[in-house]
Amino acid sequence: MSKVTVTDKDRELIAVLSENARENTAAIARRLGLSRSTVQAKIDRLEEGGVIRGYGVRLSDEYRKGLIRAHILVTIAPKTLNRITSELGGLAEVQAVYSVSGNFDLIVEVAAESISELDRVIDFIGEIKGVERTLSSVILSTRIER
Repeated sequence: MSKVTVTDKDRELIAVLSENARENTAAIARRLGLSRSTVQAKIDRLEEGGVIRGYGVRLSDEYRKGLIRAHILVTIAPKTLNRITSELGGLAEVQAVYSVSGNFDLIVEVAAESISELDRVIDFIGEIKGVERTLSSVILSTRIER
């Protein structure tokens, strides 16, 4: 991957794609005041340069409100990070895994459809070989999200 310079127009393009990655190139071009071919070339350059590494799905607020979300703080044994991260990545309920400094090594963000499903996920994480300790906090509400 080569070092890609990100311009102000690239940042505008990224913002538009963040709102709706499925918007067609012609509509994006109109919004940015660029030609369709220029927008497509920018997208290709940002993808090839590794700035854009993929596109995803943003769930509706209605669907997300029905999920039970939690942060699980995890302390791990030395030299187990890669294996534990790999196992966590295999869980559909795991939304993100962050390496952090402090008393814990990881913060695992999970979303489950029920309390019993969340309980199962927390138990599974605690049983992963190399996980020494967990502390879970259920998210009650979201005050700010960007």
